[in-house]
Amino acid sequence: MHIITDIAEMQTAARELRRNGTLALVPTMGALHAGHLSLIKAAKRGCTHVAASIFVNPLQFGPNEDFNRYPRTFDADCAALQAAGVDLLFAPSAETLAPEGATTFIEVAGISNRLDGVSRPGHFRGVATIVAKLFHIVAPDRAYFGQKDAAQVAVLRAMVRDLNFSVELVACPIVREADGLALSSRNRYLTAEQRISATILHRSLAAAADLHAHGERNSQVLTATMLKMFAADPAVIVEYAAVVDPDTLLPVAETTRGALIAVAAHFGETRLIDNLLIGAAHA
Repeated sequence: MHIITDIAEMQTAARELRRNGTLALVPTMGALHAGHLSLIKAAKRGCTHVAASIFVNPLQFGPNEDFNRYPRTFDADCAALQAAGVDLLFAPSAETLAPEGATTFIEVAGISNRLDGVSRPGHFRGVATIVAKLFHIVAPDRAYFGQKDAAQVAVLRAMVRDLNFSVELVACPIVREADGLALSSRNRYLTAEQRISATILHRSLAAAADLHAHGERNSQVLTATMLKMFAADPAVIVEYAAVVDPDTLLPVAETTRGALIAVAAHFGETRLIDNLLIGAAHA
């Protein structure tokens, strides 16, 4: 695996790989777990070559968020990516990819202010700006992202469509622990008690999905079911429990055509998210 920190060098290396087949990109912020590695596996199945990136993006963190304490495990990440068969790793510095004084940003209006965007203003502008730069530098045929970040996937799909990027965006299934907790780099922040409480995320989604499977189509009923389950643990602070269109992130009144059910909650200082696609949206 070739590790590259320079933009021009990465452009050249990616161009060489594209001459001999298709190229996938898997953008990450490091602190890799099995969920990230599942993206690498999907990328290897879908393309001839695989590039990954590790970049803890300062543009997507708010002033009171966890940028400084976000886990950084670069050596272990490199070993995992090499073992997984990644061809190129792009690992630029913040000064390289997000230099101070930059005045150009990507704003996906409207959708960026829904779900996670409500409590994290500017977050998706930071995500879209850096992902757009990665697409420009690497020019992949396909880019792979985790469905756990459903709002991010929706924002990036809109960006790809509106800016005519020549890349196919592939969303891969959520990888979970045995008790249903979605894998996340932030799970390591949880105390033992918080780790137990965090299973409420998937349990609430599963309860709503079960109601839908048994014929319930009223979104208010599904949302109320999720919130009632959260209320059983007063230590958990719910940010949202929502039933939305997976492409626009706008609320839907009923789920006849399918929907994205999504939750976000705080466990102490740790914010976690989860979601499920139900009905036709799952197809």
